[in-house]
Amino acid sequence: MALRLKTRFRTKGPKTIEDRASVVAFNLWKIAQEATLRMEKEGFRFASDVQIAAVMTELIAFLVQVADRIVHGQLSEPDRGRFIGALGRRLADTMQSNLSDTLGRDDHAGRFIAALNARGADYAECEYGARGPGYAFLRVLGEKVHAAMAGGDNKWAVEHVMEIAAPEAVRLAKKLVGEVLGVKVA
Repeated sequence: MALRLKTRFRTKGPKTIEDRASVVAFNLWKIAQEATLRMEKEGFRFASDVQIAAVMTELIAFLVQVADRIVHGQLSEPDRGRFIGALGRRLADTMQSNLSDTLGRDDHAGRFIAALNARGADYAECEYGARGPGYAFLRVLGEKVHAAMAGGDNKWAVEHVMEIAAPEAVRLAKKLVGEVLGVKVA
């Protein structure tokens, strides 16, 4: 994935956790969007814009969990909570804006936040080690993306996500979070 991440601020001076979360959110959206486009180029079929939004939601929820695991133990618990909360709110605003344009007015942000919370529970028991997400962590993403793509001839979606899309997305997310928050990333 040849994707340019924007990790520098235009203005000088101190940045809040919320400012940093906004930059991370913008880039996580780009990473998920690029992964979805790449899947389409690889021959995976999306039946509708609703399916694309569902796949994007799964990829973003996965990346939010990755970001949370990266900052765990490196930010204080209050700062970590502020960061993840601001990250989720910013991504929900982006989802609301984009889906309102594509699918019409509705509570897209509310459904997105509900999905983020549900995925938090799904990934809670999955291992994330020094090298990144473990097999179960990747498997949850693969299965969720496959379910979001139901109805099409996409039988290799789980494998593609686990072996190609997720590792590249994790690599980019590690770089992003490390640069924007100044935390150590293995």
